[in-house]
Parts: sequence; structure tokens; C-alpha cells
Amino acid sequence: MSVVRGDEHTTLICDVCGETVVQAGSGPGGVVWELVSDHDWTGSPLADGPHRCAHCTLLAGSGEASTGGPGPGGILGIDHRGDATVITCAGDIDVDGAGTLRTALLHATDMGGHVVVDLSNVRLIDSTGLGLLVGAQRDCAERGATLSLAAPSPFLRTVLRTLRLDEVLPAYDSLGEAVARVTGAEWTGAPGRRA
Repeated sequence: MSVVRGDEHTTLICDVCGETVVQAGSGPGGVVWELVSDHDWTGSPLADGPHRCAHCTLLAGSGEASTGGPGPGGILGIDHRGDATVITCAGDIDVDGAGTLRTALLHATDMGGHVVVDLSNVRLIDSTGLGLLVGAQRDCAERGATLSLAAPSPFLRTVLRTLRLDEVLPAYDSLGEAVARVTGAEWTGAPGRRA
């Protein structure tokens, strides 16, 4: 959740670093655009986010984020490993970066075989990104393949569980484990948990 609305105040929370801004009163309905723009934040005009504080917005624009990782959403690479295509994502997968993920998923599904989306460098996925993953999973299932997620953060695992997407998008602790599971290769690493 990006915004906490109370009777007397509204609290806006940065989805990257957790910085908060509190303002007296609450705007109409779920609209928080005034609060977002007044403080030079970026993101959704609605309370359900995603939102970035001014600091994280600047760092994202320079290709960094507040914890030293990648900034805006992008694809770091597409790698073919046996019967699996691995898409390595970075930054925030939101409406701004959805085009690159859509293109990568189309390429991966066109290749046939299984698809593994490496989320180890991803902090945030909004509804647009989740919709793309679910759509690609459906495409994979129609041709007898799977789409799996590798190394989602605890926050992303919580989102998947809350939305019950963990039932359709299997998630593994590491890229190696995910690739081994979908290709049927021997996995010699530590036992992981599925989200």
C-alpha cells in the first residue's frame, strides 16, 4: 500500500525507500495527485500506487535507486538455457517500463519452452506488470509450458500471496533453482520454497 488515509490526515509512502509524507485532511475519493505533485513525487495519481519520493525519483532517473540497485524498469538480458528462456528484469516494473517487459515476454513465448523471469533486481511490480506476467503465463500454459519467477523479494512474495497469484506464478528462491525445476535438471542447491 502506498497511501494510508485517515479521517484527519493522509500519509504517502515511497514504495522504494519507505519515506513518508503526512498531510492534514484527505482528498476526494482515492485521488492523491495533489499530495504527490506538491512534494515532487512521481507515480500514480491514485492511492493504490506505485509512488516514489523525490529522492528515489531522481536516483531512478540516473539509473540507480536509494539502495544502490537499478532504477527504472528494464530488461538486463534474455538468455536461453536449454528448454527455458530467462528474462532478467531490473528496477520497477510499472506502467512506465511495461513496454520492455511486454516485448521480452513476447520474444520468450515465441521461442517456445518454459519462461523464467528473474526478479532478483526488481523492487516493485504494479498491476500492469503483474497483468503482463499472468498473460504470459496463460500463453505458456496453452502450449504446455510454464512461466516461473526467480528470486522475488519478500515484498513481491507478499504481493503475489495477497493477490493469490502465487497459485498461478510459481516462485523460487534463486534463478538456478527455477531453471532446474522447469527444465527437469538436477537441482543441487539448498531446498527452496515456492511462493
